[in-house]
Amino acid sequence: MTIYHFVGIKGSGMSALAQVLHDMKFEVQGSDYEKHFFTQDALEQSGITILPFQKENIKPGLTLIAGNAFPDTHEEIQEAMKLGLPIVRYHRFLGDFMQNFTSVAITGAHGKTSTTGLLSHVIEGAKPTSYLIGDGTGKGQEGAEYFVFEACEYRRHFLSYFPDYAIMTNIDFDHPDYFANIEDVFSAFQEMAIQVKKGIFAYGDDEQLQKIQAKVPVLFYGFGEENDYQAKNLVKTTNGTSFDVFIRNTFFDTFSIPAFGDHSVLNALAVIGLCHYEEINVDVVKELLTTFQGVKRRFTEKRIGTQILIDDYAHHPTEIKATIQAAKQKYPDQKIVAVFQPHTFTRTQAFLEDFAESLRLADKTYLCEIFGSARENHGKLSIKDLQDKIAESEIITEEHTSVLNEHSNSVIIFMGAGDIQKFQESYEKQMI
Repeated sequence: MTIYHFVGIKGSGMSALAQVLHDMKFEVQGSDYEKHFFTQDALEQSGITILPFQKENIKPGLTLIAGNAFPDTHEEIQEAMKLGLPIVRYHRFLGDFMQNFTSVAITGAHGKTSTTGLLSHVIEGAKPTSYLIGDGTGKGQEGAEYFVFEACEYRRHFLSYFPDYAIMTNIDFDHPDYFANIEDVFSAFQEMAIQVKKGIFAYGDDEQLQKIQAKVPVLFYGFGEENDYQAKNLVKTTNGTSFDVFIRNTFFDTFSIPAFGDHSVLNALAVIGLCHYEEINVDVVKELLTTFQGVKRRFTEKRIGTQILIDDYAHHPTEIKATIQAAKQKYPDQKIVAVFQPHTFTRTQAFLEDFAESLRLADKTYLCEIFGSARENHGKLSIKDLQDKIAESEIITEEHTSVLNEHSNSVIIFMGAGDIQKFQESYEKQMI
């Protein structure tokens, strides 16, 4: 029996894949840094062994699945090479694994995780489904027909995948440490499109995605009249959003979602389109859309005293804008306070003006020091450069979050892809 050893098991995709294989009755273990990551909680609940990194973990009989963040010089990978053990990179393993199912890859600069979570929830309610979500959630269903998974464009990793279907939520310039410009990002998605085997569902109001060429049908969804799947007559309330769906300008049905913001409607529309194409019963789809609880670190709310605290992964100007707009729909009578930690110096530098513009949508902004990567050259950039562009914004530290106490009856959104949670945890401790 193969024993899979994950090098970097706490990574969001890695932890999800470990859960999928564990559910499918494979023997799974892994190693990582000892620092706590939210992705490890589900692994521990499943009884999956997590070891601290050390070459002594590597023994004959293991097959290594190596996380993309760890180079071949890593001590465990080196030891496996010495012992002649099979070593496969995460995205390569996933590329082979998905061939056993009707596979759906969800990709795009923004909205991947939420859309993957929603599609997994809906399809799983109709057919046996395995899934891998980028918030660290994975499930392996015995006898699964479908495999729904998040496919990341970073470093063109998604080119290891040849899925049956792809949902492309948008193309935007991100990962400036790797991609040169929007044309470079487009070329990666175009290469991916050629590899899809049955059909692509693409956001049709995106000027980049309109140019996608493929060997299979490309079906567009969005708000514009020319889309194959169009959402019209949106009704936005503090409980969610309902909308009519037209398929090639013919009324199809009315749907409701307990979610906020236009981006949530688009995510649902992509799911509705794919399910319609796969002939999944529309009444089942309608029902399941109303029961989706969301994914981790995407608009995750808790109420403390008179305040609503929201944890969100938004780390790009487009995502910050969408998150603030969703909060305004749900809480129209409350002040919106943004607490933002920029993720990487390269991204902060590339989007400095755009970050400022998005954060100005909040009633008040607090900024945390930039969460940098060890690989980066910091240059002269600092959080002060962003503060200078946002009127009345303030810089806070983990030790001094008590200033947030001043905002009674407010919605406080903690946003970022680094360790922004520690600022929220620090604040909650002070509140108790």
